[in-house]
Amino acid sequence: MTKLYEKLSKSCPAESELRQGLKNAAAIPPQLPDKHLLMNILNLIDLTSLNATDNKSNIIHLTGTVNSFQSRFSNIPNVAAICVFSNFVPVVKEKLTAKNVKIAAVAGAFPYSQTFRSIKVAECKMAVDAGADEIDLVMPIGVFLGHDYAIVAEEIRELKEAIGDAHLKVIVESGLLGSNEMIFKASMIAMDAGADFIKTSTGKTNISATPETAFIMCKAISDFYSETGIRVGFKAAGGIASATDAFTYYQIVNHCLGPEWLNNQYFRIGASRLANNILSEIAGERHDHF
Repeated sequence: MTKLYEKLSKSCPAESELRQGLKNAAAIPPQLPDKHLLMNILNLIDLTSLNATDNKSNIIHLTGTVNSFQSRFSNIPNVAAICVFSNFVPVVKEKLTAKNVKIAAVAGAFPYSQTFRSIKVAECKMAVDAGADEIDLVMPIGVFLGHDYAIVAEEIRELKEAIGDAHLKVIVESGLLGSNEMIFKASMIAMDAGADFIKTSTGKTNISATPETAFIMCKAISDFYSETGIRVGFKAAGGIASATDAFTYYQIVNHCLGPEWLNNQYFRIGASRLANNILSEIAGERHDHF
């Protein structure tokens, strides 16, 4: 870790700032956003399938829904990425024909990050070699909770080096960290170690993304950007299913980071059900395309 991390990790928002920030972010009409904004949100989604029952057939089907989307909805932008287990990257790579849709893979012993570091490195490299544009990995939570912060940073840095030009999304698994201060510190460590995105959660724990967590992480991104000029992305994941849910996170990002972050280069939402729900709101009728 660098002295930059030590400096920035002390600036976690106080509870009063958090409450006021969320209030300010929510200071919008309660109705659903207009269709243009919903289209923008759809284009932020990492369409995700991370189930024990996943197999080649259902991943081919998922990829096919993305491929056929533009022919059915030519005036609506597609999702940002397809996110799958690393062993399914070759399947998506072979079948994906949709333009401007990335391939994201969870790797590094997802979702617990509990194995030898050499295995994490190998899996991440294999996923990129197979065609992944982005790697979503969990920071070593047990090591972090043991306060071995230098080891956490060292591992993230090594994994970032292993994947080359691919983007690295570091999952802090906020629901397990216990306090806003720890979420803020984990975010700073990940960014200082080279993360291209910081991500709330795997969606595999009892507590996943929350507005409070999003605000804390976006504030960390803002502070890091102010200090370094490096723009790190934010990804919310876990339990985000409705247009209203998604709009809440959109407003938090807008409030904390500004319009420069309101695109899929710097903002993603990981979800499986959300895409169809957003599409249905845009179309004004139910569509279960994805």
